[in-house]
Amino acid sequence: MIFQRTLKQAISATGVGLHSGERVKLTLLPAAPDTGIVFRRTDLPEPVEVKVEPALVNDTRLSSTLVTDTGVRVGTIEHLMSAFAGFGIDNLVVEVTAAEIPIMDGSAAPFIYLLQSAGVVEQSVPKRFIRVKQPLEIIEGDKWVRLEPLDGFKITLSIEFNHPAFNLAPQKVEIDFANSSYLDEISRARTFGFMHEVEYMRQHGLGLGGSLDNAIVIDDEYVLNPEGLRFPDEFVRHKILDAIGDLYIIGHPLIAAFSGHKSGHAMNNKLLRKLLETPDAWEYVSYSDPLDAPSSFHRLPEVV
Repeated sequence: MIFQRTLKQAISATGVGLHSGERVKLTLLPAAPDTGIVFRRTDLPEPVEVKVEPALVNDTRLSSTLVTDTGVRVGTIEHLMSAFAGFGIDNLVVEVTAAEIPIMDGSAAPFIYLLQSAGVVEQSVPKRFIRVKQPLEIIEGDKWVRLEPLDGFKITLSIEFNHPAFNLAPQKVEIDFANSSYLDEISRARTFGFMHEVEYMRQHGLGLGGSLDNAIVIDDEYVLNPEGLRFPDEFVRHKILDAIGDLYIIGHPLIAAFSGHKSGHAMNNKLLRKLLETPDAWEYVSYSDPLDAPSSFHRLPEVV
């Protein structure tokens, strides 16, 4: 049986929100089977719990942000959700002391470190996957995203920036998780932004916590970070990291091929909503024998 996973023990970290600039404490807490991923805002007069689901992603300006019908926000969740997906975490309560998840170094690697430090345990309830049965896509001008049936999990993404820093490496990457490791290939890729966007972002209350410590910053010609890039194609690898986090907002691992061109958080979320609105296009599956599961899911990190 492939079982659901949670943490062995609670663990905390502090950091700064990329867009708010606020200092925030993050605490990851074990949760019972079938809880899913639940965020808990502990800074409010009465703590508010927000369960992750595609219908609550109501702000996609440069991140994926949950917004409830009463206006409670949990922002920039995609890197943390990406780490949960990479580690196969099903059930967790995430306490935060502000309206945004800390950006850490701009990648998922610090969150992976937290999960490894806390330890991951299997629970006594089968993990439920969502298997895509029919192709679905969202097209907006020259941008598109697509889900297609596949006995595994594969992501193919391309970006398009007419800029010297991007032209040094391919702007398209395909990662088949049957033979690639999320931890090695994706988790360390950092978010990026352009100097010329900074003023606009700050006028709109975004990017207030950004720095060379938590993002790749690019001017008219060069990457400004003294250490350079972690991968020659780090930009598009980070887009894959984002997409994995955005897709995991559906609450279960997807058995599918995901592809996109010039896509982002808004289109990723629209695709999830379209999937859920098309009952014939998907089904829940569990595996009594782990060897029956697609090989993409044989590479999940070991539990303690």
